[in-house]
Amino acid sequence: MTAAYLQGHFAPVPDEISAVDLPVTGELPAELAGRYFRNGPNPLPGQDPGHWFLGPGMLHGVRLRDGRAEWYRNRWTKTKAFTDDAPFLTDEGVDLAAVSANTHVIRHAGRILALVENGLPYEISPELETLGPRDFGGRLTTAMTAHPKEDPKTGELLFFGYGFVPPYLTYHRLSADGELVESREIEVPGPAMIHDFAITENHVVWLDLPVVFDLETAMGGGMPYRWDDGYGARLGVMRRDGGDGGKVRWHEIDPCYVFHVGNAHEDAEGRVVLDAVRYPSGSFRRIWGEISGDADPAASAAVIGGATLHRWTLGATAKQEQLDDREVEFPSLNGDRTGLANRYLYAVTGDAIVKYDTVTGSSRVEETGGPAGEAVFVPAEGARAEDDGWLMSIVATEDGSELRVLDAGSLERVAAVRLPRRVPAGFHGNWFGDEG
Repeated sequence: MTAAYLQGHFAPVPDEISAVDLPVTGELPAELAGRYFRNGPNPLPGQDPGHWFLGPGMLHGVRLRDGRAEWYRNRWTKTKAFTDDAPFLTDEGVDLAAVSANTHVIRHAGRILALVENGLPYEISPELETLGPRDFGGRLTTAMTAHPKEDPKTGELLFFGYGFVPPYLTYHRLSADGELVESREIEVPGPAMIHDFAITENHVVWLDLPVVFDLETAMGGGMPYRWDDGYGARLGVMRRDGGDGGKVRWHEIDPCYVFHVGNAHEDAEGRVVLDAVRYPSGSFRRIWGEISGDADPAASAAVIGGATLHRWTLGATAKQEQLDDREVEFPSLNGDRTGLANRYLYAVTGDAIVKYDTVTGSSRVEETGGPAGEAVFVPAEGARAEDDGWLMSIVATEDGSELRVLDAGSLERVAAVRLPRRVPAGFHGNWFGDEG
């Protein structure tokens, strides 16, 4: 039986193609000059990696300029695992370059990096060619998360690496010009799967949650993590400046899992406020089974399920509140508000994109007519409001895929770029405006 993650909207494409002069409906804003890249797993023909998360990474790219969609390209990221079939585990230990690079794509200090959380980043050219793994001059000796955070004030890139042997968690900081200037171990009880984290202006927020490394699963070739009721669940607040001796102030919370953080900030009372998509135990187990291929394709039609937007306020105690009962994933925001108070969050829910107003508690929904990917915020030139800009999302249509451009304020459709092929369900993307 073919696994659910190899069928339907998840089915991989068999090859790399290029196309030019893509058809556009509506009118692309002339100031959108740059590239939209989206990352995700795409197994080779006949390949079953054993879990949706494990397929080799493929980047899909669209070049916009002067109101035109100049080209589309899709390329596998040519990691050691892809080109040489190099094993991740070797007699000498872990090969951090033998990875899939299938989760996210960012740009920092002029470098475009394809990311996955169990190894090194891979640098990618603006034309989607693989340039090779990057360890920042040999200073990075752990994996790099797929969810680093760039401080909008300092330009620093904060990130971490986690592993299944000590050190289980390591904090890292890149300068604005791309130099690794800080690395320090963070003590946690064991090898938890830490997919995301958050920053504020003065703090780092850790998510130490009960999904842990499992050797038996690893030996079987699947995704080597499982829910562990005995591990506990906690959120940690750590000062970025190394104050308090670098100690983390931990808060026990109800058991849950978080794949993706929306944002965090410090309120007027100095408390840390964290918004994130929360999975309770039952929902996590169901989703984990579906994306592992243990459920039928009909049940797996939506990877989202049971995950709702929550807020934790961390002061003397930890206060938890559910912000919405709608099932959502892939929260995003205006990156200029990362770590600062933000009014708006965006998320996807099945065939729609949601805009949350975190001040009023209201929300607005734009139906997309097909499964929508993560909504990436692109600020307008000279923006005067937090939501002055556009959202970009790859949306599945009845006969293919489109790159949708929405007004981030109203959620109204501005334009759609018809892509020359179906783009499978994937993970995260980014907009890279032309530099200089």
